[in-house]
Amino acid sequence: MFARTAASALRGSSLRAMSTAAAQRASSSARRSAAVASSLTAAAGLTFYALSQPSLELEGPKTIAGEYKTVTERSFVMLKPDGTSRQLLGKVINRFEEKGYKLVAIKSLVPSEALAKEHYADLAGRPFYPGLVKYITCGVPVIAMVFEGKDVIRQGRRIVGATNPLEADPGSVRGQYAISVGRNLIHASDGFDSATTEIGLWFSDAEIASYKTANEEWVVSDN
Repeated sequence: MFARTAASALRGSSLRAMSTAAAQRASSSARRSAAVASSLTAAAGLTFYALSQPSLELEGPKTIAGEYKTVTERSFVMLKPDGTSRQLLGKVINRFEEKGYKLVAIKSLVPSEALAKEHYADLAGRPFYPGLVKYITCGVPVIAMVFEGKDVIRQGRRIVGATNPLEADPGSVRGQYAISVGRNLIHASDGFDSATTEIGLWFSDAEIASYKTANEEWVVSDN
């Protein structure tokens, strides 16, 4: 009798334990399901928020040469002694301004030997380097300029023309006014890094103007 009672009690206890464990598992499963559902809801909310925001364009690098591939991009342009002697400054400025670019800095100076060597440091190993430095520092002023506008570095190179005037496109500065590599009139930055270096070498931030032209809206607007 006692054995049957004890067995019955044990069965009841086991059933209660199993029931409690099952309930705990169900509760834990429900909590996990709720957590997953909450995470999915949050993720969906974030996705909707992200999609509803205006798209952002990554900005290019900003230096003394402005911001690359924007309307504030800048290029260094220098009229060399032969260009100054031939009084071509007005024609050069006209080419850039007629295209839509702004002249934001300009100065006339006879470069020191140190300045000329630093400007042409990448050519230091070439056989013509000493003659180039002597030519740039000959006593006739160069005209250092900074032009600003969208894609001005790449377009400026097109306006200037190929290094060898005999290979320059007709209508470019060199193509129209020069016939000798040694007297090719003008220099223009060939990339954003060189523009940053050259503008920083020849000008300080304070010497570069920031302004809007009266017709700027008609030049730079995309729509």
